[in-house]
Amino acid sequence: MSVTINASTSSGLVQSADTSGTVEIQSNGTTKFTVASTGAYGQITSGTAVASTSGTSIDFTSIPSWVKRITVIFNGVSTNGSSNILLQIGSGSIQTTGYAGCSISSSTASAVAFANGTSGFNYGSNGGASSVIGGQAIFSTLGSNIWSQSGSLGDSGNTRLYLNGGSVTLSGALDRVRITTVNGTDTFDAGSINILYEG
Repeated sequence: MSVTINASTSSGLVQSADTSGTVEIQSNGTTKFTVASTGAYGQITSGTAVASTSGTSIDFTSIPSWVKRITVIFNGVSTNGSSNILLQIGSGSIQTTGYAGCSISSSTASAVAFANGTSGFNYGSNGGASSVIGGQAIFSTLGSNIWSQSGSLGDSGNTRLYLNGGSVTLSGALDRVRITTVNGTDTFDAGSINILYEG
């Protein structure tokens, strides 16, 4: 049985004889919040923060198929090298091709660097092992497995700002996010990373 509350009917309550087990709250017939067997839509869900103190990549997996927006949050993140931070997403596995976007990094008005990347969203001109990165990147879907991304990361260790924007089309529903570096070999050595997701 499914139940719709405050539906666009005279009774305001609709019960349907199905097996979905869904509870849906509407406002004048427009869905505002849904609780289904796969999870709750219309609310922000926090992942589990991961210490970015080891390894060459940080992965968040098992993201529900109904998710429409994901925020990746950085807190004091650092690596032992100078390779740029790279964000990737995927469906079943991490996608490493087909990304379109551009990043800009700046320490002063006259010291600006640009970076492109097709293997992920490249946050360019990493300040090296002294970098201490905080900020966030937001992924939003246009539908049809098309995702856009924009973000801003601040590097307090080198007084730099990293901006990035772009898009990518996945082969199926997004279910994972990876934070790594362009060379794939630099190791995370400080900070923590988490995600928020919502439908």
